[in-house]
Amino acid sequence: MNSNGYPGFRMSQPVNQSVISFQKENPMENHYPFLIWLFLWPFLPNYKVNVVNELTPAILHQLDIKYILLDVDCTLKRYDADVLEDWVLEWIHSLRKADIQICLLSNGKGKRIGKIAEQCQLPYEAMALKPLPNGCWRVIKRNQWNKKQTAMVGDQLFADVAAGNLAGIRTVHVTPIHPETEPIFTRVKRPLERLFFRLVPVQKINGKNDQPAEPAAE
Repeated sequence: MNSNGYPGFRMSQPVNQSVISFQKENPMENHYPFLIWLFLWPFLPNYKVNVVNELTPAILHQLDIKYILLDVDCTLKRYDADVLEDWVLEWIHSLRKADIQICLLSNGKGKRIGKIAEQCQLPYEAMALKPLPNGCWRVIKRNQWNKKQTAMVGDQLFADVAAGNLAGIRTVHVTPIHPETEPIFTRVKRPLERLFFRLVPVQKINGKNDQPAEPAAE
C-alpha cells in the first residue's frame, strides 16, 4: 500500500481535482479511475491472464509474488474433470522448482479437492467460502506467508478476486475454462462478469485488452 492508501496505485494529480487518475507502479498491473475503484474495488483484479501458465516463474519473480493461493475449478480444469491435464502439472512443477509456494484454495468439498491436491502434490484448503477472506487468511497464517508477496489466482470475480481483495492481497483473474460445465449457481454469475469486463476494460499481462471467452459449445 502506498502513501495515498490505494494498493498498487500512485496519485498523478492533486486530490482536490474532480477527476483523479492513477499511474501504474508496474506496467503489468491494472489501474482504474478513482470512482470505479471506490465503488468496485472488491472485484478489480490487479492482473489478468488467459490461462494460468502465462504466470511464468519469471513474471512472478518480476512481480515479487512468492506465494500463490490457487483456485481449482475452471482455473486449472473443467469443473467436471477429475484430473489435471499434463500442461497444468508441468506449470505447477515449474513454479515449485522456482521456489514459489502454492496452496489450492477452493469452495469445493474436501474429498474432491483432496484428490486434485494429491495428484499435483500440493496442500489445500477446501470449503473456503469465497468471497469471504477467511480461507485466504487461514492459509497465509498457517504457512507464515508475507501478504505483500501473496496472490490469489482464480477465474471468478465475485469469489476468487473478491476474496483476495478483501484479504488484502494481490489478485489475478484467469479466463475460465469451459464455464458451461459449472453448476447453475455459478453459471448465473457469468453474464455479470462479462458485463463487468465490457464496462471496466482490464488489461491482460500479455498486453491485450479484451473480455473473457464466451462459453464453448458442447
